[in-house]
Amino acid sequence: MTPKIFSPWALLLFGIPIGLIVFFREKWFSGGKKVIYGFLRMTIQLTLLGYLLVFVFGIESPYPVLAAMIVMVSSSAWIALGPLKKRGLQLFWTALKSILLGAGSSLSLAVFGVLSLSPWWYPRYILPLAGMTFSAALNGVSLAAERFFAAQNLGANPQEARSQAYQAALIPYLNNLFSAGLVSIPGMMTGQILAGVSPLLAVKYQILIMALIFSSAGLSSLFFLFFVVKEHRNTGGRPV
Repeated sequence: MTPKIFSPWALLLFGIPIGLIVFFREKWFSGGKKVIYGFLRMTIQLTLLGYLLVFVFGIESPYPVLAAMIVMVSSSAWIALGPLKKRGLQLFWTALKSILLGAGSSLSLAVFGVLSLSPWWYPRYILPLAGMTFSAALNGVSLAAERFFAAQNLGANPQEARSQAYQAALIPYLNNLFSAGLVSIPGMMTGQILAGVSPLLAVKYQILIMALIFSSAGLSSLFFLFFVVKEHRNTGGRPV
């Protein structure tokens, strides 16, 4: 079974629900333009990524793969700080270290321990895995950072703010664990089934992906909070 082919113009049907969301966001808090910008940016980025992957898949070298992963992890560290009003170089470096340690260790476990890829940089495996890993770390760090500084602004001490932030950072990932198989057929499993892969093989890959995503988000946000609290102590309580 091959994946169902559809016209890209058919995607315009989603202009109906998205347009409704844009209308009410704009009406309620002037946030409609951000949705439009997000979809335009997503479309351009994914289209460019498609052409880039075709190019990278045809090159038998680890260097384009490493370059792509450097762009991924650097971008994830910067985007993770998006909810914050202030995000200087020090905070960016903190986010980057956290994602490298948390997501990097989780990705290494999947690549070298579970899959035993040979070569390890095989782009058809490593790039999709890296994308899911760094994306999960990005969201975990972003939630942790936003909640940590919000709690501090409300008067919580660093330890209280850290506990609240870590609890908030893991909520969506715990929800994904609880809902998988009951509420949702997760993304990678859905894609593999649509591509004709055996559902049982798809289950194994999905469990790997969910473990990878959870550990990446959990470890990256944990490292971020440890680093932020440490920097808070070193600066005598001044904002980092």
